[in-house]
Amino acid sequence: MRIIRKTTEMAVWSQAERQQGQRIAFVATMGALHEGHLSLVREAKKRGNRVVVSIFVNPTQFAPAEDFAAYPRNFVRDRGLLETEGVDVLFHPAAEDIYPPGNQTHVEVKELSKILCGARRPGHFQGVATVVTKLFNVVRPDVAIFGEKDYQQLQIIRRLVRDLFLDVEIVGHPIVRESDGIAMSSRNEYLNADERKAARCLSRSLHRAECLVRRGETSAKAIAEAVVAELHNEPLAVVEYVTISDVETLEPLEQIRQSALLALSVTIGQARLIDNKVLLRSSGE
Repeated sequence: MRIIRKTTEMAVWSQAERQQGQRIAFVATMGALHEGHLSLVREAKKRGNRVVVSIFVNPTQFAPAEDFAAYPRNFVRDRGLLETEGVDVLFHPAAEDIYPPGNQTHVEVKELSKILCGARRPGHFQGVATVVTKLFNVVRPDVAIFGEKDYQQLQIIRRLVRDLFLDVEIVGHPIVRESDGIAMSSRNEYLNADERKAARCLSRSLHRAECLVRRGETSAKAIAEAVVAELHNEPLAVVEYVTISDVETLEPLEQIRQSALLALSVTIGQARLIDNKVLLRSSGE
């Protein structure tokens, strides 16, 4: 596995591979890799001849009071995992290479960034959209794989690719869960044993909503109230939001007609955890 740290070197490598007819698949990460990330890598290997994975803890998507300095980093471990998976290139740039002196340009997907997590983390998705656009312009992938756990992020990236006519296919990959249902996340490392057990309430609440829809419930308000009640059964859980939205626009829904996104954010201890599920009505209803 080749390790590239400079944007110029990364761009030269990608151009040479593309000229040889290779299809480049890309996975963008902030490191602290877990099985969820590795599942994206395996999907990338199915969709491309060359696989590039980036590790870059992006400073512009963290607010001043957030956990940029404390965000888990273990480059040696991450490198070993990617080597085992057969990744072709690990792209590990420095912040000053991604944001050179005098940098004053950003990318913003306005409406999709205002809601859900965006309403509570001003500037976060501007940072995400900007760094993803920069990484696409450097790596020049044919296809990029993103996890559906960060569903809002996935929809924002799909929107920016359409709006900016970027020549890259965006593929969403299903959430990978622990055996007890907890969605895999680098921030799970912040949880102690009691908090880790408490975090199961997120997947339990999603399951409760799914059961209600299967029984014929279509009221978004009723389903959201049931989810909140399930979360409140866990004393350590502080609910930030529970929303039921259109799966593409993420605008709130009053009724579920065919499908809807149930998204939630819960703080447990020092960890802000997000999870989601697409709720589908059966065809017979």
